Amino acid sequence: MIAILKYNAGNTCSVDYALRRLGVEPVITAEPELLQQADKVIFPGVGEACTTMEHLRAHGLDRLIRELRQPVLGICLGMQLMCRHSEEGDVDCLHIFDSDVRRFVPQKHEDKVPHVGWNTLSGTRSPLFDATLENRFMYFVHSYYVPQNPCTVAATEYILPFSAAMHKDNFYAVQFHPEKSGAAGEAILKNFLRL
Repeated sequence: MIAILKYNAGNTCSVDYALRRLGVEPVITAEPELLQQADKVIFPGVGEACTTMEHLRAHGLDRLIRELRQPVLGICLGMQLMCRHSEEGDVDCLHIFDSDVRRFVPQKHEDKVPHVGWNTLSGTRSPLFDATLENRFMYFVHSYYVPQNPCTVAATEYILPFSAAMHKDNFYAVQFHPEKSGAAGEAILKNFLRL
């Protein structure tokens, strides 16, 4: 069973559709028992860090996510919430990855925030990626980023180089939206499902 974490933020519908296109029928749930029993858990995210962390704490999902032992994939805000702290709302997060989330600061006139659109991956190294995914375009929408760190397994450059993907133990995370990234994004979801 593949579980998609249901909470007060998230692009659960588009992740659900992407998995169904791959022949998987996921369960969208916030039930602790179902999340613990799932073979894989996807932690999607579109929203704001502070109010989302408040929701996760209020429902005991913060502790539950940290205690999951199966492969977990955080997407966009899901990845950022797996970090130590976010500048978005100045909030402490799940502290799975020992990194802080920072706001993009434009360096020149053409630097627009949020970073919206297609951008390439470099330095890919993780079971999420195969050789065909180096330099492939992925779809990004975000105003905050995670600096490169020892858990970074793919990078992208926008204003400065940042973590496009991270991996630690059973936790995987991507800043881009694989469910909106065409064939390359589908390949990443397939690689996650094979873990």
